[in-house]
Amino acid sequence: MHDIRFIREHADLFDAAMARRKLPPQSAGILHCDQQWRSCQTELQLAQSRRNDASKSIGMAKKNGDEAEAQRLMDEVAALKERMTVLEGEAHEHEVKLRHMLLELPNIMADDVADGADEDDNMEIRRVGDPPSIHAPRDHVDIGQDLGLLDFENAAVISGARFAYLRGSLARLERALAAFMIDMNSVEFGCLEIASPALVREDALVGTGQLPKFADDLFKTQDERWLIPTAEVTLTNLVRDRIIAEEELPLRYTAWTPCFRAEAGSAGRDTRGLIRMHQFSKVELVSVTTPEQSPEEHERMLHIAESLLKRLGLSYRVVALCSGDIGFSAAKTYDLEVWIPSQDTYREISSVSDCGPFQARRMAARLRRDGEKNLVPPHTLNGSALAVGRTMVAIMENYQLADGGFAIPEVLQPYMGGLEKIT
Repeated sequence: MHDIRFIREHADLFDAAMARRKLPPQSAGILHCDQQWRSCQTELQLAQSRRNDASKSIGMAKKNGDEAEAQRLMDEVAALKERMTVLEGEAHEHEVKLRHMLLELPNIMADDVADGADEDDNMEIRRVGDPPSIHAPRDHVDIGQDLGLLDFENAAVISGARFAYLRGSLARLERALAAFMIDMNSVEFGCLEIASPALVREDALVGTGQLPKFADDLFKTQDERWLIPTAEVTLTNLVRDRIIAEEELPLRYTAWTPCFRAEAGSAGRDTRGLIRMHQFSKVELVSVTTPEQSPEEHERMLHIAESLLKRLGLSYRVVALCSGDIGFSAAKTYDLEVWIPSQDTYREISSVSDCGPFQARRMAARLRRDGEKNLVPPHTLNGSALAVGRTMVAIMENYQLADGGFAIPEVLQPYMGGLEKIT
C-alpha cells in the first residue's frame, strides 16, 4: 500500500509512478477522499472538545442555580453527541474508501526498472550454460506418459483440467527436488525452514497484494478461507502487525508448499503438460530487511535460485522485468528462465522480487530503528527457489535418453536412493 503522506506532498511524482504502470492520474481522487476524511476528523475533534467543555459547564451552571443555562448546555451536548455519531460514520466511510483506493493500486517501481510494453521488452542480463543438443526432443508429457509415470487422464476425471497424477519414481523425483531445494536454502544459505498452512484468511492475501484485485485468480473455500497461490503469502505474513527491532533483521524464510491458482486469465495457454497447473508445489524464499539491506538481499536471493539451477546442471537465463511485465506488488523483479528443449525456448522457473515497503504497509509491519522514535515499514522480498513442477519438466526434457527415459542429475541421486536414471 502507498504512504498517503507521500501522495499529499508529492502528488505529481505519484501520478508519474502510476503512469509507468499504464494508469491514469490517481492523486486527485485519493487526495479528495483524504481531505473529506481529514475534514470529518477535524470537525469531530472540535465537537469532542466542545462537548467536554459544555459537560463541565453544566455542573457549574447548576451550582450557580442557572437552570436555563444548564438546560441549554445539556441540549447542546445532546446535539453534539448526535453530530459526532454522524461524523464518526462519515469518517469511517471515507477511511474505508481511501484504504480501498490505495489497496487497488500497484507498487511504485524502482527507478532502474526499464519502461516497456510487455515481456518482449524485458532485458536479458545473462545466459548460463549451453542448452543440450537433442535431435527431435520429446516433450515431458510424452516421456512421462510412455513411462507410465504421468497421468492426466485420471486426473481429468477426478479433478478436471490442469491437474495430474505423478506415479512411482516421478512422484519420488518431485519429493527429491523439494528436499534438495529446502536443504540448499536452509543449510547452505541459512534460511529458516517453515512448514506453513495452505489455507489463509482474506487479510493475509490483502497483505501480500493478491487481494482485493486478483480474487479471480484464487480458490476460495465455503468458510471464507483461501488456498494459497504461493508460500509468499504465509511467510511474509509472519511479520504482520509486528514491531520488529532493527537487530532482528534480516529475517530469511523458506518453505515447500502446495500452491493453488485458478489461472483465470490463462485460458488456452500451456494447456498441455505440467507448465501451468491449478495445483503445483513450489519452494519459496521470503526475506524481511531494513530499507538499506533490500537491494543486496535481492541479489542474494537471485544467487540462491541460480545456485540451484547450476547444481542441477540446467541451462537458464536471467532477465530483468520491464514496467509492462512486472507484478502488482513488486518494485523490481528478476526472472529466471530455464531451457525447455521441446519448446526451443526459455520458460520462467523463478521470479525474485523486491517489494520495498509496499507489503509491509498493507500488513502493518513496522521497524523500530535504534535510537529513533518513529517506526518505519521494513522491506519484504520473495522468490521461487524453485517451482518444483517446472524444474521436473526441465529435468525430464534436458536429461532425456534415447531409450525413452531420462537421467537424474547427480546432485539428486542421493535423494533418489542412488537411482541414476528413470526408464
